[in-house]
Amino acid sequence: MHRTFAYAATLFAAASAVPPPAAAQIAPGDTGAGTQLGMAAENNSGEVGTITLFARGPSSTLVVIRLESEPPGRPQPARLHRGHACSRIDPKPAYGLAPVVEGVSKTIVTAPETKLLSGNYVANVRASSQNVRHSVSCGELYQ
Repeated sequence: MHRTFAYAATLFAAASAVPPPAAAQIAPGDTGAGTQLGMAAENNSGEVGTITLFARGPSSTLVVIRLESEPPGRPQPARLHRGHACSRIDPKPAYGLAPVVEGVSKTIVTAPETKLLSGNYVANVRASSQNVRHSVSCGELYQ
């Protein structure tokens, strides 16, 4: 019985010594809530949703796109382009994003949130990697 108690005490001491998990880093003064903007359907796709930007330190931003009505099982390319409006964007992407799969894309972009929200960038989602000229959703980034 004494040996069982000693073993249990050793396990408790070892478990107590494990440090708590580290908290996710956010920029000073950032509430962690992010900046959420709308994504509008294009070309009668019905794909609407949100784009949310989360500051991740002074020079990185987590970009999360969530779309409704996205075709299941078909990855859709997503990018950030320079531009002030969805109707007028630079065709050359400024930043590549993870494709939208099952309605979600999450990417860390090496650019500060303030730069991406300066009014000079647009998020764009395309129909498929085979049909990159066909835009299905777009969101203008500004604060």
